[in-house]
Parts: sequence; C-alpha cells; structure tokens
Amino acid sequence: MDDARREIAGGDVLIEHGKIVAAGESLPREGAEVVEAAGCVITPGLVNTHHHLFQTLTRAVPAAQDAALFGWLRTLYPIWARMTPDDIRLSAEVGLAELALSGCTCSSDHLYLYPNGARLDDSIEAAQRVGIRFTATRGAMSIGESRGGLPPDALVENEAAILKDSERVVDAFHNAGEGAMVQVGLAPCSPFSVSRELMRDAAILARDKGVRLHTHLAENDEDVRYSLDNFGMLPGDYAESLGWTGDDVWHAHCVKLSPPEIALFARTGTGVAHCPCSNARLASGIAPVRAMRDAGVPVGLGVDGSASNDCSHLGLEARQAMLVARLRDGPAAMGAREALEIATLGGARVLGRGDIGALTPGMQADLVLWDVSDLALAGQWDPVAALIFCAPVRPRAVYVGGRAVVGDHRLLTADPRDLRARAERAVARLAG
Repeated sequence: MDDARREIAGGDVLIEHGKIVAAGESLPREGAEVVEAAGCVITPGLVNTHHHLFQTLTRAVPAAQDAALFGWLRTLYPIWARMTPDDIRLSAEVGLAELALSGCTCSSDHLYLYPNGARLDDSIEAAQRVGIRFTATRGAMSIGESRGGLPPDALVENEAAILKDSERVVDAFHNAGEGAMVQVGLAPCSPFSVSRELMRDAAILARDKGVRLHTHLAENDEDVRYSLDNFGMLPGDYAESLGWTGDDVWHAHCVKLSPPEIALFARTGTGVAHCPCSNARLASGIAPVRAMRDAGVPVGLGVDGSASNDCSHLGLEARQAMLVARLRDGPAAMGAREALEIATLGGARVLGRGDIGALTPGMQADLVLWDVSDLALAGQWDPVAALIFCAPVRPRAVYVGGRAVVGDHRLLTADPRDLRARAERAVARLAG
C-alpha cells in the first residue's frame, strides 16, 4: 500500500522499535530476529472503522433476526438495558479478539448506551487487554420515546452529563501522538436519538479538543424519511448544517446518500464507514461506494455491531464490499486489490491515522502474515486476489507495533476458550 502499490515477491520487512524501517527485496538480516514467512502474503493490518462491541453478546437473537433497522433496534434495546459494566467489557473483549484473529490491527468502537453504570472506560480496558489499536468513540442517546425518539427513555442521558463525560474521557484517554494505542472521538448516536443541540455542541467540543466526530447517517429509507419529516432536509445537508462535515468527521453506512450529498462529502473530505454485511443483514441497501470513491470521498470498512453482522471478520467484510459493489454497478466496479486497499489504507485515512495502513518506512509495524498454503486457497493463481476472492483466510500472525498479537494462528493475548465460556454464561443471564 505504498504510493506505487508495489507487490514485492519474496520480499522482506525490517522492523525496529515498533516501526517499519524498510520493505523490499533481500534486506540485511545481520543481528535481526528473523521470522520466516514462506507461503505467506504480508499486508498492512486491516482497519475497522465502525463497530458496536457491546452487541457481541446479542448475536442471532431470534426476535431480531428478520427485522429492518428500526424494528431490530426496538427488539434489542430492552436486552441491552440489562447489561452490566462487566458485560460491556466482556463483549468488547470477545469482539476485539475475533477482529484480531481476522487480521485487524486497529478498530474503532461506537458505544452509545451506558446501562447500569457502564462507561467507555470498560471498552478501552478490553482493547488494552487484546492489544490492538483502538479508537473509542463516546456515543450518546438523549431523545427517548416520550420525546419522539426511537430508544426507550431508560437508555437516554442528560445532554449536559453527556458533554461533561465526553470531556472527561477525552482528557483521560485520548493520545494524539504517533503510534497511539488509544484515541477518543465524540459520537452522538444518530439523528433520530439525539437533539440538534447535542449534535452541534458535540462538534464544538470535539474541535476544541482536537478529536474526531462520528455518527450514523442515511442508513436506510426510514432514516432518510425521518430526516425529511423532522428536519426538512436530507441527512447530509442536516449534518452540514450542524458542523458535521469535514476531514475530522466520518459517518457510518451512508447507504442512501444522494449524488449532491456525495459531492458534499468529497468537497469537505468527510469520511464514510462502509458496512456491507450489516447493510445486507438489515436489508438497508447497497451503499454507492463506486460513486463515493470516484468522487474522492474517503471510504473505510466497518463490520458494524455483532448483532447486525453477526461476526467481526474484516476479511469477510472486504469480500462482501467487492461483491456488493459488483452487484450494484457491474463486474468491474471493484477488484480484490481495491477492496484490500479500502480495508487497510482507506480505513486508516477515515480514522485520521497517517501512521498506519501501509508497509512503508516510518509507519507503525502493524502487519499481517496470511497463510496462502491453506487448502481453501489451493489452486489459486493470484495470492493477493485470493485473500479477497477465496474463503476467509485466518492469519498465521498479526503484529501491532511489532508485537505479536496472533501467532501460529492463535490469539496470544487472551484465551478464546475462557472468553467463550464467560460469554455463554453472560448470554444465559441476559436471556433469562
């Protein structure tokens, strides 16, 4: 993913102090620890630009399996309201572990409800345990059912309290420096769950603090209709009216962006988290990613919440992105290499990270060793394209800042069996 998009056969990557020093052929090995990667393709780590990690404990809930967005939310809100801080932490740890095992080295998270004393701190703690980079966004809901919003009143917060806690978490956790492991953004949930005033005030606070802004936008026809009925304008225009466009903003989904809204995002550098699996699961539609990319809109991939995907596998997301682009715009709409670029460099750009997403000197040593000798890839003619076209490949190794998080196909920072057992106990309690 360098400027020339080089593909180096039999190449080496030299790492020192957690950063890439060189990438090329026959690099000097004297005094270095050598990791032999024969039979592997090495890529930058994958970047996840939209997730709701708290949802990992509510996968495949029967009553929500066949619902569109608004009905799906109304079914799950009461379950999420029963979650504890321990549930939030465990759910995030399971989701992040799954992401790491799919080749993800940096993930964002949009936590927008805080039942029973939960805090953003709980998800951040989980990310620190798993060991991948984390953009934690302080989400919020402030308009409940009694005021015309979608969420139940018990899950919404006072707006002054939201802003106060937003300032707290930025001050406590945000690291603006190169190589940061934790960054914080502000993320009122959606136009149908917060007020105009909170959207505006969050944008002012984010820019005062120098952090990014994130929310859901134009996810489906209901979402657009809500915007037209309540604000008298399209979602993109509503976002612009409140300061929610610019190169420090990224919106999730954007399935229903119109051509003028796409032009607005391109002109302002506003990013998009494309979530093709979730969009298909909820029958929201196919986002116009080809038009966005051609216009110059920054686009990254997001797995979205594990209650609407229902997994956290970025390799599958990249494959789905390629397939639905072709379904919408024809077989040449997106190739495997472009899908891989969106999953790496594209995601890094959307999250405002200029230090990851490429295997070039000076970048953080976030990289993945993909074992292409697996039976699922037997017969492939193009190992790079095979990463996207063929069955999902589990990485042999994943490095974050030069530190192994996955090795020999195994997670090294947590015990998956323990995570699964704890998750099963939590689900039994939440379903009881």
